[in-house]
Amino acid sequence: MHYRRAIAGFGVAMLVAACGQPGPSGASPSAGGASATTAATTRGQGGDLKILYWQAPTILNAHQATGTKDADATRLVMEPMASFGKDGLPVANGLAAEIPTPANNGVTKDFKTVTWKLRSGVKWSDGTPFTAKDVAFTYKYQCTKETAASTFDRCDNVKSVEAKDDTTVVVTYTESQPFYYQWGVGGGSLILQEKQYTSCVGAAAKNCTADQKPIGTGPYKVDTFKPGDTVTYVMNENYRDAKKPYFKSVTFKGGGDAQASARASFQTGEADYAWNLQVDATVLRPMAQQSTLANLVTVYGSSVERILVNFSDPSPSLGDRRGEPDTKHPFFSDKAVRRALAMASDRGTVATRFYGDGLTGKPTCNILTAPEPMNSKASASFDVCKFDVAAANKELDSAGWVKGSDGVRAKGPIKLEITYSTTVNAVRQNVQNVMKQNWEQVGFKVTLKSVDAGVFFTNTSPDGANHFWTDVEMFTNSGDPDPTSYFNGWTCAQVTAKANNWNFGNYHRYCNKDFDAIVASLRTETDQNKRNDLATKANDLLLTDVVVIPLVNRTFATSGVSKSLKGVDPTPWDSEMWNIADWTK
Repeated sequence: MHYRRAIAGFGVAMLVAACGQPGPSGASPSAGGASATTAATTRGQGGDLKILYWQAPTILNAHQATGTKDADATRLVMEPMASFGKDGLPVANGLAAEIPTPANNGVTKDFKTVTWKLRSGVKWSDGTPFTAKDVAFTYKYQCTKETAASTFDRCDNVKSVEAKDDTTVVVTYTESQPFYYQWGVGGGSLILQEKQYTSCVGAAAKNCTADQKPIGTGPYKVDTFKPGDTVTYVMNENYRDAKKPYFKSVTFKGGGDAQASARASFQTGEADYAWNLQVDATVLRPMAQQSTLANLVTVYGSSVERILVNFSDPSPSLGDRRGEPDTKHPFFSDKAVRRALAMASDRGTVATRFYGDGLTGKPTCNILTAPEPMNSKASASFDVCKFDVAAANKELDSAGWVKGSDGVRAKGPIKLEITYSTTVNAVRQNVQNVMKQNWEQVGFKVTLKSVDAGVFFTNTSPDGANHFWTDVEMFTNSGDPDPTSYFNGWTCAQVTAKANNWNFGNYHRYCNKDFDAIVASLRTETDQNKRNDLATKANDLLLTDVVVIPLVNRTFATSGVSKSLKGVDPTPWDSEMWNIADWTK
């Protein structure tokens, strides 16, 4: 749930094709990325590639990642069987020799079995052979519940992943699976080396040293790693394409802030690639327009900056019970309080003032903004989607929450006192200030909390998003070309807790059988119009139940890219590092 992406405007024809049914355009999985024409001609001739992420990676295993920073840093080393291209369809730039479809008999007519043919002769970076057994092992690691993989939602409805021979893998789903590329494709399906990770399955995954220096089949291998700071990579001499990678080494620098990253790209040229430039639009726009060194590269997707509402009790007084799913939040258990909070949230001002009204984001009340046919049209009429301070005050009055002399509402001994956390970032702090001002007008007392991203996006810190030991928190997330796994992150089975090392995707601790039933239907429904309707219902239930307050549909990629860097071709459905083997100068 932390780093999967989606793109706005994804058409019905493409979605249907991706789900294995012939679309009117005759679409089929891509044979290669759009950037394939920029392939390097000489391995290692490019020197050092400098990548700057203001959120520093803390682990190099995408299955334990708690943020995009970790997943992207891993992607230079590890690969999935295939990637998701710009059209949302699988691209054969990974470990698969071809993309299975119903047309080539790689997918059975009942959509239950998918047979993957792998490339032969592939080696791990340590020189040992890669085989289908490594793929089957990855499933075992990822889908053993005690492993507490952050990508565990990929395992939903997967019955087995078996190696039939060294180059054949069979993925079997328990029931008909319309989105049969769920397991094996994209950033949530990076393949682990069985030899390195065999002792890290289950509870042992929590302290696995391999996560600091993983062996992979990707274009680069880890040279040094300083968690929370820098990863240096050298080219993988065993990479399957003798002409790639172009760069001899990569320095993946973390830390600092988004505005400093923008300067390093547009003004000084210190960075070849500067990620996630979440900078106030009044600063970013002129910086990019006046630069002779770099271009601003953006792609819209379903990345949504959202406010999460906590359904558990985050009180420190609970000790070991703090934030456990069976505790109840002292006032967010009252739906009227959640509704009032949403009504007092001014997404329009936030999008216009800080995201440039379309430069890097636009206001939304939908938590699923793409694919477009699944985008809810009804949400615009929901009262919780309209900024209305008077209506919010009325809601709380009617629910019996009374304002005291200090302006803070209370019911008996319980006061509406909120701690609101997010990462340290100027734009996010500005958004917090706007929200605080409006929320306090309706009787909330708001304490703002800013946490370094390297701490916030971990499952180890009490201040981390996974623990969610505050009342509300704010960050961006998004989904796959099909939203099933994305919505699965709000189901009862995905509730995060101490028992799963705070690593499952449902940080809210929200549990609703009606919502679970919608997602269960979405897993098996093959009629596209019915799937669109189910996705809309899931979106609308999360909004009307005020589980989450969507604010801004952000651009997926908002990166500063050196004018001399070629082959960068971000897809909104996958890691920004998905085709780094094709980057050249």
